Amino acid sequence: MKQNTEIQADLASTGYIADKSLVMAIKMMNILKRPLLLEGDAGVGKTHLAKSIAQANKSELLRLQCYEGLDSASAIYEWNYQKQLLSAKLLEDSDLDTKQKQDHIFSEEFLLQRPLLKAIQSTEQSVLLIDEIDRADEEFEAFLLEVLSDYEISIPELGTVKAKSIPIVILTSNGTRELSDALRRRCLFHYLDYPDETTEIRILQSHIKEIDINLASQIVRFVQKLRLEDIEKKPGIAETIDWAGVLLGLEVSDLKQDSEQLYQTLCCLLKTKVDRSQYPVEIVEKFVGKVA
Repeated sequence: MKQNTEIQADLASTGYIADKSLVMAIKMMNILKRPLLLEGDAGVGKTHLAKSIAQANKSELLRLQCYEGLDSASAIYEWNYQKQLLSAKLLEDSDLDTKQKQDHIFSEEFLLQRPLLKAIQSTEQSVLLIDEIDRADEEFEAFLLEVLSDYEISIPELGTVKAKSIPIVILTSNGTRELSDALRRRCLFHYLDYPDETTEIRILQSHIKEIDINLASQIVRFVQKLRLEDIEKKPGIAETIDWAGVLLGLEVSDLKQDSEQLYQTLCCLLKTKVDRSQYPVEIVEKFVGKVA
């Protein structure tokens, strides 16, 4: 079992800077083999954590993107009906009896595995990301509970499929609806907030090695101040990295260098018409004056 410092170092090698509480949650997830439910605003790094764990462990990442109307066929398996029809046609003149023909066309050869089934059928431990579970219907959430309780899936034509390995399961939620108590009981929970200034500077430096510490600090302070404003969409960590990359590409070394140009680059951070209209050049200049 990896020590906390090893987990933290492994994640850092992938560009993910995790604090002690998150590292402990990951370690507990590994000990208990329980899913980890991550809640937090969009853009704080929930999905990226699953990718980083998979990369650090050299594991396959299987992603189930949730949405309203998601059903078991998209999440677990479905039959390849076209291939089954073709096979049934070819078997019409064979010597097989009806049961043998049915057994053939409902064999694993014709099964299309979706993320949940793939995760438990993998012989090597995979990372299963169930992204934005709060967007799925409550009925699907209840169904998911059954799968995560025993890590087995019942397929009427084939019987019960038991897990060959227990995947690392990470569920994310942006909090668009309240999740059931049953799901929360089944999972470990961690609330992922925006990183503090020091951590976000480290994140920025891990993604853009050549960035100067003074510019990185100015950028992070600017973005963190912007998040405190009354805006419709707060910029996430990825937007901070994008903006820093753009500024470096434009050879900006200080945010006070060119207000007009800086204003033009805010399309990296402000993603709605209302938010954009709140920050004309004059306001941006005052904003920069407080952080640079």
